[in-house]
Amino acid sequence: MRKCIQGSDASTLSQVLTSVICAVAVLLAASAFAQEPLGSWNDTSAKSRIMDFVRATTAEGGAGYVAPEDRIAVFDNDGTLWSEQPFYVQLSFMLDRVKALAPQHPEWTSKEPFKSILEGDLKGVARGGEKGIVELGMETHAGMTTDEFNSIVADWLATARHPQTGKPYDQMTFLPMRELLDYLRANGFKTYIVSGGGVEFMRPMTQRAYGIPPEQVVGSTIVTEYALVGDTPVLQRLPKIDFVNDGPGKPAAINKFIGRRPIFAAGNSDGDYEMLRWVTAGDGPHFAMIVHHTDGEREYAYDRDSEFGRLDKALDEAGGRGWLVVDIKDDWKRIYAFEQ
Repeated sequence: MRKCIQGSDASTLSQVLTSVICAVAVLLAASAFAQEPLGSWNDTSAKSRIMDFVRATTAEGGAGYVAPEDRIAVFDNDGTLWSEQPFYVQLSFMLDRVKALAPQHPEWTSKEPFKSILEGDLKGVARGGEKGIVELGMETHAGMTTDEFNSIVADWLATARHPQTGKPYDQMTFLPMRELLDYLRANGFKTYIVSGGGVEFMRPMTQRAYGIPPEQVVGSTIVTEYALVGDTPVLQRLPKIDFVNDGPGKPAAINKFIGRRPIFAAGNSDGDYEMLRWVTAGDGPHFAMIVHHTDGEREYAYDRDSEFGRLDKALDEAGGRGWLVVDIKDDWKRIYAFEQ
């Protein structure tokens, strides 16, 4: 053995041992970073407030303790969990569907908002307002079974790309918010999506993107009805709005589909205002946060004048109501997982 480690052999062994020690140190550091709660958040008061709330509500015997069955957290999707600029992801899906279906509808070349879409005039689409978006939804989301629609959405998500980054849309999720979802679940919270987006548009991707199963997704719906195709039972999607899950519709939907008042709510726009107010009006501990898009370099900077995700009234009232406003530029170390 002594002969084996003499001279240059001893030097080689020393180098090997040093390399092994360094590799172990790197692995331990990486493991510690991976286990750090909210690792993509800067060490600001926003991160501290979130963690303080979770500690208080999960400390048995403490004044702020909340039983696990009541630890319900709800999250808006567009602009809160993934990007909503330069326009909503579901709107991007609608635009592509209009282009795909246009050969079957020659009348669209002179009918708004289809005319603007086919001409590439997105401002014209926006001018159509909610009525135009609803009409788009009826034309592109109905007239098929739920299984057919789910398949169309899944195929589109597999190939569609964000117009600025070129990334698949399921990579345009906000890493700090995914960490927040994981952190809450690790502390006994049950997480839900409560969004204005179509429920059957979101469900094919929420499990993969956020760890939220389809049955914990609440969204806008169109009328569906049971039918037989031959002898096969199906659910047909009809061109008729059933429920718009936005603004005051969100608290009503939470009550209807979840059945408990959440103690944690996160949104990013005035469409979440009523949800945030209702959650923070409950008895006992509660927490509300707004994701404020302030970083025009790494993402987008927008609030009061935005066509999508307008944040005005909720931003004005946040401080007085004790809601946390998360400043993306200051509070997030990273925005997307693909960032270097």
